[in-house]
Order: sequence, then C-alpha cells, then structure tokens
Amino acid sequence: MTESTSNKVRAGIIGGAGYTGGEMLRILINHPNVEIAFVHSNSNTGNHVYEVHTDLFGDTNLRFTGELSFAIDVLFLCVGHGDAKKFLEANPIPDHIKIIDLSQDFRLSQNSTFKTKTFVYGLPELNREAIKGASNVANPGCFATCLQLSLLPLASKGLLNNEVHVAATTGSTGAGQSLSPTSHFTWRNDNLSVYKAFNHQHLNEIGQSLKQLQNGFNQPINFIPYRGDFTRGIIASVYTDSTLSAEAALKLYQEYYAGDPFTHVTDRNIDLKQIVNTNKCFLQVTKHEGKLLIISILDNLLKGASGQAVQNMNLLFGLDERAGLRLKAAAF
Repeated sequence: MTESTSNKVRAGIIGGAGYTGGEMLRILINHPNVEIAFVHSNSNTGNHVYEVHTDLFGDTNLRFTGELSFAIDVLFLCVGHGDAKKFLEANPIPDHIKIIDLSQDFRLSQNSTFKTKTFVYGLPELNREAIKGASNVANPGCFATCLQLSLLPLASKGLLNNEVHVAATTGSTGAGQSLSPTSHFTWRNDNLSVYKAFNHQHLNEIGQSLKQLQNGFNQPINFIPYRGDFTRGIIASVYTDSTLSAEAALKLYQEYYAGDPFTHVTDRNIDLKQIVNTNKCFLQVTKHEGKLLIISILDNLLKGASGQAVQNMNLLFGLDERAGLRLKAAAF
C-alpha cells in the first residue's frame, strides 16, 4: 500500500503480474497525478513487484496483494479475455469506482452493460467526448486499435465503399505471458507464421466502430495476422480501392487526427522503432494507382493496451491527456 495523497487519483490494478499489468505499473509509478493504492495478484501475494517485473527494482517497494480495497478512484482490469466478467461477478465493485477493462469482455455494444455498469468503448480518436463522461471504459484490442486508426478517416466521410485488405504482424508479447507452443523462443526465433486468417476476434469491434461513423458499412475486411519474430509492436499494411488523390487522402487523415496527441500522419516511410515504448500510432498514407495504402504502426502493449488505458483514465478524470505518457521511443 502507499500513503494517501489527497489530490491524486488512487488506482488499483488487478492482474499486476502480466505484461499489461507490468506496463500499467511502469506508467503509473511515474504518473504525476496518480498514486497506486494496490496491485492485486493471486499467484504473487506478498512478493515485491520488482521480483516479477525486475526492471522496477529501485523504482518501487510495492508488494502484490490478494486483497481488494475500495478506497480507490479507478480500477484497471489487466486480465485475460473472459476473466474480467468473472472477476466482477465474484467481486462487486461499488459504482463510484471507475473501471477500465483491458480484456475484450465489454467491447461490443451487445456486451457493454453488466449489471449496473455500462462500458464505453475506449478509443479516444473515436469516442473522446463519450469517454470523458463515462463511468467505465472497455479498452480496445491492440490489432483493433491499429486497424481502426488506419480506417476511421475514410469512414468519417463515407468513403469505405470497397473491400479492405490487411496484412499485419505483431510481436510475441501480443500472445500474453503464459507460455504456448508458438510463444517459446525456440519456435518464435527466426520464424514467421499466419494465425486466425479472416476470423480474428478483433474484427467485430473494428466493424462496430466503422459502422458508427459510416452507417451501413458492410464491406469485407480481409485480415491476415502474422506472428512476428520480435518482442513488441504491430505493423499493418491496409489498402482499399479509392478515388481520392494522394494529396486529398493525406489531407483527410491529417485533418481527422489534428486534435489527437498520439496519432500522427505522414507520407514518409515509417518503422516500428519509432513507436515501440511509446503511446503513439504513426500512419503512412500513400496512393498507388487506384489503391490507397495506409501503413499503421503502434506498440501493442502501450497504445494497444496499457498506454491507451492510462490515456482513457486521463480523460475520465479531466487530466492532461498526455499525462504519464510522454515516453521515449527505442529509436535504435
């Protein structure tokens, strides 16, 4: 536990031992407007946080706890898909505590209400004003964020009238911390593979958001995800037929994201090292004969998960949207 500081947002973290929980800790320990009230982990109760997240040695003396405290303002659910709903079933959270869920349990509109709680879909570039007035937020998925940011400007003008083709590669941290045959180093190293072609679970939330901007959107999104031989980051190439000129397309994207502090548009080449370890998304917009190509890159654990969750927290509490998120890219 930490001592109370009256003018700071008190945060609790559920699932603090995993990848997203670790990233949440790294951000919030240095957030100027937050104090961490507790970090929950059933498997690590009593252990120092730095015994699991060894890079935090010297930064915090927090210990994992198996107990919950309701003396908080916001609760982050850094748990697996399906586990957020189970947690809330077993642990009713008072309505005055805001919840930010990083699983997929409440992202779709048909699942957004749970007992007395309603969750707003937490993509700031789409729902910023709704998030500001929300009590609970369903944080988007990593692929979903990457692909939506590449398509929202077109949908906003009703210009998604042809099928969309996507090839995207994610780092190994996208598979979570639990080991599986495809996350072992000996399998992943010097390797590349496709998984969940055409039926990735994030397609549902992507379609939901595009229809929010372009009513009646019903074009196929042909999505081929790849497992990459690197730790973190997503790079997606997205293309569709378009009558926009290169100049008009670039202007459309730049104007759509003009007020967004973390999404930036260019027609120059981009690469993952520009955004890894940051909450940024970079979009490269170019035209190739009749096809519009958008390259979208972000860090799957930050803008694709914990960084975006903190961005949503900042909006919920009226803080500077960039607070705690002025992070340095790996660069080289």
